[in-house]
Amino acid sequence: MNRPSTGEGSLGFRVHSGWAVSIALAGPVEKPTILDRRRIEIADAKLIGSKQPYHAAQELGLSRAERLITACTDSSVRLAKKAVAAALDRAARKGFRISTCGVLTGSGRPLPDLAKILSSHPLLHTAEGELFRNAMASACKSCGLSVLAVKENEVLVRSSSELGIAEQTIQQHLARMGASMGPPWRQDEKLATRMAWLTLAVKARNDKNKV
Repeated sequence: MNRPSTGEGSLGFRVHSGWAVSIALAGPVEKPTILDRRRIEIADAKLIGSKQPYHAAQELGLSRAERLITACTDSSVRLAKKAVAAALDRAARKGFRISTCGVLTGSGRPLPDLAKILSSHPLLHTAEGELFRNAMASACKSCGLSVLAVKENEVLVRSSSELGIAEQTIQQHLARMGASMGPPWRQDEKLATRMAWLTLAVKARNDKNKV
């Protein structure tokens, strides 16, 4: 039986190759609290090469490389979707409805074709980062969430602007939330939390503008 919603929440993700840190945040925007924090695995350990699919594909011919990358992408989307659905369920059980999420992205520069990617070691890492971030965003959309994507090097300025709160105040509240959760509270958790907070603020603004 579904429980009635008592508040709004959001999800934030910082994605790495094969895994991500997930934060579920509950409002109010001015002083949110963390509902859930966890590391989620988005690479299938049973699928060879799934953690670094472009590295694994480098040893194959182009057609086999394409098939491997497609298989790894599909499996990562499935795992991410399962993790997102579980996060939504946990939030709902606590009385919070989540309809938005934020995903930190890379530089956003377009990638060349697969042959060029496979011939450049730096591009292998770039492509894998894009693969897993896109898989997470795709999974969130499949779960009915609106997705806010923000470049990692822009999230501090963007969050300060959207929240209308001084950066020092944001840092202080992040520290309090981290202390309430206990370790780990590294850059991954801080940035995922900041992304969820920013997403919560953007939704509140958009909802207000609709009235």
